[in-house]
Amino acid sequence: MTQPFEGKTAFITGGSTGIGYATAAKFARLGANVTIANTNIERGEAAAQRIRDNGGNALFVQTDVSNSAQVQNAIHRTVETFGGLNYAFNNAGVAAMGPIIETDDEVFDYVIGINLKGVWLSMKYEIQHMLQNGGGAIVNTSSTAGGKGMAGLGTYVASKHGVNGLTKALALEYAESGIRINTVMPGPIETPMMEMARQGIPGADEMFVSKTAVKRIGTPEEVANAVVWLCSDEASYITATNFPVDGGMLEL
Repeated sequence: MTQPFEGKTAFITGGSTGIGYATAAKFARLGANVTIANTNIERGEAAAQRIRDNGGNALFVQTDVSNSAQVQNAIHRTVETFGGLNYAFNNAGVAAMGPIIETDDEVFDYVIGINLKGVWLSMKYEIQHMLQNGGGAIVNTSSTAGGKGMAGLGTYVASKHGVNGLTKALALEYAESGIRINTVMPGPIETPMMEMARQGIPGADEMFVSKTAVKRIGTPEEVANAVVWLCSDEASYITATNFPVDGGMLEL
């Protein structure tokens, strides 16, 4: 059987671990060429090699998503290597915890630079190439923090609300050009960021589990399934949507 993404190319930021890697691996299993873009060379190269070892096509490009030139270079390398760009998953993100009165300007700039400006820059250059291809699909990583307030996470919450709004605006801007843009809003997922939360919050697992309807922490693969589906033709009538993958967290 022909794989559904055969001959297509997906660009994924923050693709070396967690949700990003799970999504890159799933795209590759379904036939897509994959570019992994993140800052850590060792993790990025290892992730791309794992995909190649499993029979997929993968490229790693070291990229700071808050740097315009580096984002342009990563997307240019993708198009140069694979011949085009069809899908993008803008997933690179960082978190910061603490009350606003204890948050330095530098922390705010760093979180906004990666989580919001990084998505803005990525879409800016992804869309340029997708317009040349006659369309495409983009998914941005938001969070349940993009749908509600969370005490002690003000900067992170602000960045994810920004991602939701930016996604809706650009989805409307480019809908008639054949480009669909959505977000996924993960709840507590077993990722390196979850491990950071465990180190900073006593009883983190119990707290997060209690805030979900299904009473468990999700897996990266469960988010990857949603991302790949939103990029697929099966989701062809879905755009400008913030899509929770949160075990019912936003409803509690």
